[in-house]
Amino acid sequence: MKNFDKKIVIFAALLGALTIAIGAFGAHGLKDLVDANALKSFETGVRYQMYHVIVLLVIGLAPIISEKIKKITFVFFIIGILLFSGSIYLLSLNEILSFNAKSIAFLTPLGGLSFIIGWFYLAYGVFKIK
Repeated sequence: MKNFDKKIVIFAALLGALTIAIGAFGAHGLKDLVDANALKSFETGVRYQMYHVIVLLVIGLAPIISEKIKKITFVFFIIGILLFSGSIYLLSLNEILSFNAKSIAFLTPLGGLSFIIGWFYLAYGVFKIK
């Protein structure tokens, strides 16, 4: 197979495993610790993380997408996962944390913006393919 990005595929696979573990923790470990709204928010973070992990896997394997497009999309998606999903995880756990996670709530929309930029950059890169 030519022009696939081994690093992105490996990172996506490992991040996929981590996402499953985080989701299992949310489904089984949190139900008695946080309220239903916090659990629902946590699940949103997991869902968005997994969506982007799957896309990273596809991008990493797609031989038609240039390395530049792959790498830049990868960076925006990883930033999105860290800021969007990461902040949602912390905000969902606010009831049981020793600090007030609401102080990082501004990171959630920045992570969402990073996802959006990554998607637009991917669309632009694919549009330019002849």
